[in-house]
Amino acid sequence: MAPGTATSGTTPAAARPAHGQRWWPWLLLTLAAAVVAAAVLRALTGPVLLVPSGSMEPTLRPGERILVDGAAAGGAGLAHGDVVVFDGAGSLAPYRSRSSLERGLTDVAAWWGVGGTGDGFVKRVLALPGDTLACCAADGRLVRNGASVDEPYLGRPVTAADPASASRWEFEVPAGRMVVLGDHREASRDSRSLLGAPGGGLIPLESVIGTAEQVVWPLDARRYLEPADG
Repeated sequence: MAPGTATSGTTPAAARPAHGQRWWPWLLLTLAAAVVAAAVLRALTGPVLLVPSGSMEPTLRPGERILVDGAAAGGAGLAHGDVVVFDGAGSLAPYRSRSSLERGLTDVAAWWGVGGTGDGFVKRVLALPGDTLACCAADGRLVRNGASVDEPYLGRPVTAADPASASRWEFEVPAGRMVVLGDHREASRDSRSLLGAPGGGLIPLESVIGTAEQVVWPLDARRYLEPADG
């Protein structure tokens, strides 16, 4: 160093590490690890879907996310009272033309549980192949195969003055079909909405994605959905 030359004790800017760039690799690595972990968890436990409406209140509330058990996919092993998730395309959701991008974005959002279920619906199974389901008995309850149906999940007393469904109807369920209703009968689009339409409101069993087993979000609302012989 030449005599009389002072130094600041700092490293020239060109020789210093780019502090602003240090965190990018770690951020990307953390995000990638989180995505992989979430994907593995989802693959092991099943899809998590968003409840978009109040049609299943009080059992399910809008904005909750439910864990779906795919063991019942295609209708295998379904029982009366199961809360079922199914593809409503062509029944409750009429066929419509969508671009590949629209379908892809909807499917990805539904897969991660951050969007709606696309054409997916969440309802309760009330009748299966061979059943006859009608509304209503003199006491206001539904009648299945000649016997009144108890529905504690409705969250209200069923009476002649306040029946299980406001309208009168009857379904005779053929092979490969089911009748589904929402627990919030006054606010639900379900099999009753399709009376008189092709298929008569009878949902194909092959459209079943699975059964809703538990609410996983929000955390303070986590709960299992108890079996109900509806």
